[in-house]
Amino acid sequence: MVGMTTTAAPATTTPVVGFDQVTKTYGSVRAVDGLSLRLYPGETVALLGPNGAGKSTTLDLLLGLKQADTGTVSLFGGTPREAIVAGRVGAMLQSGGLMDEVTVAELVKLACSLHPKPYKAADVMARAGITQIADRKVNKLSGGQAQRVRFALATAGDSDLIILDEPTTGMDVSARQAFWATMREQADQGRTVLFATHYLEEADAIADRVLVLHRGRLLADGTAAEIKAKAGDRRVSFDLEGEIDETALRGLPFLTSITVSNSGSAAGSGQTVRIQSSDADATVHAVYGLGVYPRNLEVAGLGLEQAFVAITEAEEAKQS
Repeated sequence: MVGMTTTAAPATTTPVVGFDQVTKTYGSVRAVDGLSLRLYPGETVALLGPNGAGKSTTLDLLLGLKQADTGTVSLFGGTPREAIVAGRVGAMLQSGGLMDEVTVAELVKLACSLHPKPYKAADVMARAGITQIADRKVNKLSGGQAQRVRFALATAGDSDLIILDEPTTGMDVSARQAFWATMREQADQGRTVLFATHYLEEADAIADRVLVLHRGRLLADGTAAEIKAKAGDRRVSFDLEGEIDETALRGLPFLTSITVSNSGSAAGSGQTVRIQSSDADATVHAVYGLGVYPRNLEVAGLGLEQAFVAITEAEEAKQS
């Protein structure tokens, strides 16, 4: 696993979530492979990984929907079932179906009535931004509206842990922004928010902590900044005029990747070069050694998406 620091919790704080050497296998596929981690109150944690990384299985284990083959899964120091029965967990899952032949308001009121520590249904709908569609039948909702209803159901009561699986799928930009503003409020009130997402820009902007899963194993655990730094590579970009020897450029040292494209200059002969390098200083020095003079030279760290790709590709190469 990529070594990273995370915010240390007080020694007396009971973890909200605990995985201790957990494994889960389906036939010959190990969906979760020796997973150990702790989550603490008030953390907003992003769970990242390519398809098949074990994200959904991890959440299912946490909710007691599946049982671990080996190891221990705990919530608030007890079993997942105990925490869920006590109303300490709210969940919004991709696979969560909705009752069709009822209105949004009826469904939310039902969810509130079943929660040990319910909020008022009107407040729940307002927070989820669905007050205006309260009288609409659930089977008449758009994909984004249905997601917001699922969010309302996940926050129908005063839970301490909110689990979200791809929560903003189908939402437009404004709905996504409103959703994450609400989630930040939940975390500020001391709740723990754990979400799996393919939108890495959301993880970068929202999460205090990022977990990277790959083939059921935890590859990286840290802040978004730590994940980017630990990926090691940096981005180098510059413009060149005139003819370019692409073979020479592709022979530059320490390249991880390179793209060359038209820069759109008026003369029509300019090219933009974008490089990912494991030693940016050496690569830039070698560029000048080719006898070319780059313009608009920029060197920057990787974005979270590029760092995620670098970490998972490095693991793939190690296992191949």
